[in-house]
Amino acid sequence: MDENYRKRVADILLQYRLEEMGAVLVEGPKWCGKTTTSERQAASVIYMDDPDMKEQYAEMARTQINMLLEGATPHLIDEWQVAPKLWDAIRFAVDHRKQKEGQFILTGSSVPADFKQIEHSGTGRFATLRMRTMSLFESGDSTGEVRLSSLFDGDDDIRGHNPHTLEDIAYLVCRGGWPGALTKNKRAALRIAYNYYDSLINRDISRVDGVERNSEWADQLLRSYSRLQGSQAPTTVILQDMKLGASDAISATTIDNYLDAFRKLFVVEDMKAWNPNLRSKTAIRVAPTRYLTDPSIAVAALSLGTKDMINNLQTFGFLFETLCVRDLRVFAEALDGKVYHYRDKTELECDAVVHLRNGKYALVEIKLGGSEAIETAAANLKKLHSRLDTEKMNAPSFLMILTAVGQFAYRRSDGIYVVPIGCLGL
Repeated sequence: MDENYRKRVADILLQYRLEEMGAVLVEGPKWCGKTTTSERQAASVIYMDDPDMKEQYAEMARTQINMLLEGATPHLIDEWQVAPKLWDAIRFAVDHRKQKEGQFILTGSSVPADFKQIEHSGTGRFATLRMRTMSLFESGDSTGEVRLSSLFDGDDDIRGHNPHTLEDIAYLVCRGGWPGALTKNKRAALRIAYNYYDSLINRDISRVDGVERNSEWADQLLRSYSRLQGSQAPTTVILQDMKLGASDAISATTIDNYLDAFRKLFVVEDMKAWNPNLRSKTAIRVAPTRYLTDPSIAVAALSLGTKDMINNLQTFGFLFETLCVRDLRVFAEALDGKVYHYRDKTELECDAVVHLRNGKYALVEIKLGGSEAIETAAANLKKLHSRLDTEKMNAPSFLMILTAVGQFAYRRSDGIYVVPIGCLGL
């Protein structure tokens, strides 16, 4: 057992899913910790991409697939997507074993390239657990004094002390939430994202589905995507932005194809629009908001460092927003919820709406900090709140401004919470 392992939100979620279903699919980007987390609850394991066994496992998948399912349960099959037929075999095994729950854990860094090899959806047999890179709370970089779950339960007596300076947050944005970075010195930790990025554009983008792709175009696309973080930029805008440094030969169709590959690799995770009941007929923008799964991917794409963050606060602000969205998504997953974005035709926006399945929700604005920015964010939150038709839907559980700096977490006189990200936890 790894003595350096830090507890993840996914630990308890994986336990729950194993209690509920026969098989659990744990998916997420490479290096986010899927295998390590799954190993801690597995009783047996096979690694489908083990170089010494890969060819033998592939042959067994074609001729004796049930042998790959043998082992004490929960039986972990790592990188299962290299043999997609495992899906149907596991579904069949779950149906015909006396013990229905907690039989298998599947981990994968991409979705299967060929869905034609999968005949059954897995409904009623498989649960899916999405893992992301580590939140600041999980990596030990947040005190966790302000618990999101407590705020949804109505606890308004918040207090917390922010341990971070703006320079600290810049480092955390650049380092990202990669578990492998936590035990390294700062120089080495900052290289994790760059190494991930190089592998992504030079190898993974073509290996994900066997389609050879241009690494230069992949690089230009992620650079453009990184510059457009937090926007609803359509493909045409991305195309125009890419042409600043790429050949005109690339088309919108090609961009969509590359983006689909990045989604399969869990690199891109756009945010859907929130569609509430409003008091007036205001058109809501339904385009998704562009986000990468970790801010450090954008840092690597744009060749930035911590000093660049401090010297360009506008870019820093966009990437800080990506960090906060990542953390909110990790917490929302544990609370049985999702994170959305709001924007209407009047350009009134809300950076994040954390909406739980039970109908509770919270409105969140994200700012680096500073009294003027906080006042602007508070005004936006109150304006959106006033537009909600609370006769047709619940009132928000709380309004919150997430900041990078500020010494304390506190509740304003108007009821809005101001919470440094270094204080936020589950």
